[in-house]
Amino acid sequence: MTATTLDLIDRKIVSALMQDATQPIGRIADQVGLSQTPCWKRIQKLEAAGVLTGRVAIADPAKLGLGLTVFAGVEAPDHSPEWRAGFERALAAMPEVREVYRMAGIYDYLLQIIARDVGAFDEFYKRLTTVVKVKSCSSLFVLERLKATPGYPVDTVTR
Repeated sequence: MTATTLDLIDRKIVSALMQDATQPIGRIADQVGLSQTPCWKRIQKLEAAGVLTGRVAIADPAKLGLGLTVFAGVEAPDHSPEWRAGFERALAAMPEVREVYRMAGIYDYLLQIIARDVGAFDEFYKRLTTVVKVKSCSSLFVLERLKATPGYPVDTVTR
């Protein structure tokens, strides 16, 4: 199932669930113009196809004692499959790393890291550079989050 195979009802279901995955099936069904059973079957189909990959609660990191967000640009010392596999293993074992992107441009990888404070980030950095060699790592510290949207802009109008 790809974006082009999702019909308008599927896209409306996905959009509704991204806004609030806790809402009852009946409410979603009403929003998309279906009865509950066909709506539930579509949700199951979207999950089986990997369009819907999970349902989570979104927490405020600052209220969990995680007040620092850092974006780190990493340059790889080489581009071998061995280095890449070691880097991926290292990041998978570090819960502070929230997102990782392989990039084109100045950095080879962009990491989003969340930490209690600068000291906790420094400990993370030391662990990372002990476990895997990096050519360089440039860190950008977030001062204020102006927007955080948990979902994606889904076309819920065009057929």
